[in-house]
Amino acid sequence: MVVTREIRLSTKGHTDIIDITEEVEQAIARSGVKDGIVCLFVPGSTGIVTTMEFEPGLVEDLKRFWEKIASSRDEYQHNARWGDGNGYAHVRAAASGPSLTLPFKDGKVIRGTWQDIVFIDFDNRPRSRTLIVQIVGE
Repeated sequence: MVVTREIRLSTKGHTDIIDITEEVEQAIARSGVKDGIVCLFVPGSTGIVTTMEFEPGLVEDLKRFWEKIASSRDEYQHNARWGDGNGYAHVRAAASGPSLTLPFKDGKVIRGTWQDIVFIDFDNRPRSRTLIVQIVGE
């Protein structure tokens, strides 16, 4: 069976990190699928989904990491071409990719004790986002 759902988010931009673990598990529970995989996909080129321990210190550490890797203050050819100032957001998202696939059993995502599922919005402004959740299993 394949079930497709959506998660809608309002973000602040600027490397806004949002815990979506509960929303993913709710989508699986509503699907009726007990065992399988869930694929999360970000339509767009300035956001990602990943896993991390969602706690304030690590949230700030990860924001600082991304600023070191692809600084929002650097010059980007994308900005020169489009003038929207979010070249860094595109570089960050491209380095991580737009999707994440996780296994689940008995309707619960299999994850480590401190492993949460997060969406990161790198864009330089608040956004309304729709994530695609595709559940495959039986």
